[in-house]
Amino acid sequence: MTGGLLRQTGDNAGRLEAPESGTDNEDAMSSPKDIEHLQFDVEDNLREYIDRLVAEGYSVAGGQGEDPLLIDPGGKAVETWREDYPYDAPLDRGVYEEQKYLLQIELLKLQYWGEDHGERHILVFEGRDAAGKGGTIKRFMEHLNPRAARVVALTKPTTTEAGQWYFQRYVQNFPTSGEIVLFDRSWYNRAGVERVMDFCTDQEYEVFMKQAPEFERMIVDAGIHLTKFWFSVTSREQRTRFAIRQIDPVRRWKLSPMDLESLGRWDAYTDANTAMIAGTDIDYAPWITIRSNDKKRARLEAMRYFLSQFEYEGKDHATVAVPDPLIVMRARDAAGD
Repeated sequence: MTGGLLRQTGDNAGRLEAPESGTDNEDAMSSPKDIEHLQFDVEDNLREYIDRLVAEGYSVAGGQGEDPLLIDPGGKAVETWREDYPYDAPLDRGVYEEQKYLLQIELLKLQYWGEDHGERHILVFEGRDAAGKGGTIKRFMEHLNPRAARVVALTKPTTTEAGQWYFQRYVQNFPTSGEIVLFDRSWYNRAGVERVMDFCTDQEYEVFMKQAPEFERMIVDAGIHLTKFWFSVTSREQRTRFAIRQIDPVRRWKLSPMDLESLGRWDAYTDANTAMIAGTDIDYAPWITIRSNDKKRARLEAMRYFLSQFEYEGKDHATVAVPDPLIVMRARDAAGD
């Protein structure tokens, strides 16, 4: 596959560049064609920037059962996913579908075994905006029995909730015997968006960072299995995904004011994440980083890591195997984001 790149080096930071027509990807990466007038400052209005992309002929392809692609004026896919990624090609769709199906069978086996034995699971999905958390949750849930598996995605606290102990509204959504609960964002809002956007005080943040490990110790000591995922994505790939959300009419609802604001605070979110990992990546409740520039690999490897933690009736060890160490790693050992 060939493609343009969102360059972010030196004086050209954030400038959209496209390959010369007819070049292969290697040539495109080494000798990109500048589009001088599409300079982008991340603190500028993202929608205005995307309007310029549309005016230049950028579009979105796929999306009906496939992951959408940003297409440059020459008809080639923008391949920002390649940045700092350990693989030269995205995972083949056929391979992905086959492995996803087999891993979803394993998730069902684990669910039924957990129901029979009264097991309780909490999965926390955190990460950069547009890092692929929602898509991964969707694939986790696709074939699970909804009677014993649910997604919790809490909105802004109500007045009543704001007056409660910070963790209280999350505890109210914890699993009962035999249940799996997936948190699409979690109590770690306080260490991320609330910290960066000044939605909490310094004291509230410091109390949270002290209490979170203690809170999770109580969860684990209660016999609940806690899995914490951090989905990472590079800045250029995040920007491409935001562009897709705004250009594709069926995805515009996914681009929130908070998404727009976050683009201008990449470094602040990096600092917040670094502090969060340093304070809450603990052996009894570790953070697991999933490198998600390739969404398909990220989804499969998140499933694989989750399943690899448990022994259950009928487990297919060949299917679950060992999570890919190039994609899945302990967060405290991951370089950068």
